[in-house]
Amino acid sequence: MKLLIAIVQDADVNFLVDALTDKGYRITKLATTGGFLKKGNTTLLIGVEEEDLDEVLSIIEKNCKKRNTTTTIINPTAESSLLTNTVPIDITVGGATIFLIDVDKYIQL
Repeated sequence: MKLLIAIVQDADVNFLVDALTDKGYRITKLATTGGFLKKGNTTLLIGVEEEDLDEVLSIIEKNCKKRNTTTTIINPTAESSLLTNTVPIDITVGGATIFLIDVDKYIQL
């Protein structure tokens, strides 16, 4: 058995959870916040048997799409640290970050 820890953007999570639960997979959903953009995301804990791993990864890939967005960063001016410029930058967001962990023992009480 594997434990998948999938970090997904909030924009994708409802579609992903629906797709996984429709196939009978059970999920624990945790609200989390990303560090770089300070945007909401969701961390899903999914217990998966080895033979179902490829199907679950495929479902995640189909439902978590990357997209481009623009954000701004603060760039202090050289003359004074009190004056700042905001600089727009294009970034890619979305997709999923997945950690796979081997489960030695699974207990359900």
